Amino acid sequence: MEFPFDVDALLPERITVLDQHLRPPARRPGTTTSARVDLQQQIMTIVDELGKASAKAQHLSAPITSASRMQSNRHVIYVLKDTSARPAGKGTIIGFLKVGYKKLFVLDDREAHNEVEPLCILDFYIHESVQRHGHGRELFQYMLQKERVEPHQLAIDRPSQKLLKFLNKHYNLETTVPQVNNFVIFEGFFAHQHPPPRKLPPKRAEGDIKPYSSSDREFLKVAVEPPWPLNRAPRRATPPAHPPPRSSSLGNSPERGPLRPFVPEQELLRSLRLCPPHPTARLLLAADPGGSPAQRRRTSSLPRSDESRY
Repeated sequence: MEFPFDVDALLPERITVLDQHLRPPARRPGTTTSARVDLQQQIMTIVDELGKASAKAQHLSAPITSASRMQSNRHVIYVLKDTSARPAGKGTIIGFLKVGYKKLFVLDDREAHNEVEPLCILDFYIHESVQRHGHGRELFQYMLQKERVEPHQLAIDRPSQKLLKFLNKHYNLETTVPQVNNFVIFEGFFAHQHPPPRKLPPKRAEGDIKPYSSSDREFLKVAVEPPWPLNRAPRRATPPAHPPPRSSSLGNSPERGPLRPFVPEQELLRSLRLCPPHPTARLLLAADPGGSPAQRRRTSSLPRSDESRY
């Protein structure tokens, strides 16, 4: 990719590492503030044009790499330039590789959730005119050495088929671990996690959750009535938290307990008639024949004059 400014002077190294500040790699002696602003604007132009070319090659609706996105995220971009070709003495850009650490929830081979923060491949592009010349492997290998990671430790964001074939060809990354998000991880990803991933409990199956049945809920709503005579007595009122002060005329007289509930006389007699006779009373009635109800009726039928004779 060619630009209207001097790329060789702006990026002196073959591979230049840019962070979110997008500043020139080295300050030139005697450079004014306005000149530094111009150099930063040139770097932003390179990043924007590389992002557009990558989006076009991947058939994306919008670029995922731009100067504004770089400034709002803690990502790193590796820019590769061509040092052999110098059209009009300005140099050209071959491609770029963007990486960054992201906090992800990924599944392992047992489908358990793991919270990790790996280095992710976010965008990768080599110009179509110089592909299959080893430039992509050179750029990727430089990034691995700079970041001190192994290929199987990476997480790739929505990789294209070309990128998957590239990783399989140069790094033997073929077997992937299925995920529910857009990131792809390969077998061996969890082998060298530092610190070890924080594992979350596996998702509970829907069949294991047993809510209360309708009968249980209805049973909890029904209040069980206490037996007699407890059901006759009204509930005692809750004493106030701060009782009113007593009159000084009471002195230090002891406090009286609450009175027993009043039961009407007719209700008490009715309840007594309904109560069964005591076993002892049954024995007394059986032992005393004269005490039976029939004997009392015969005795009460005699005249009073006869009663005086006995």
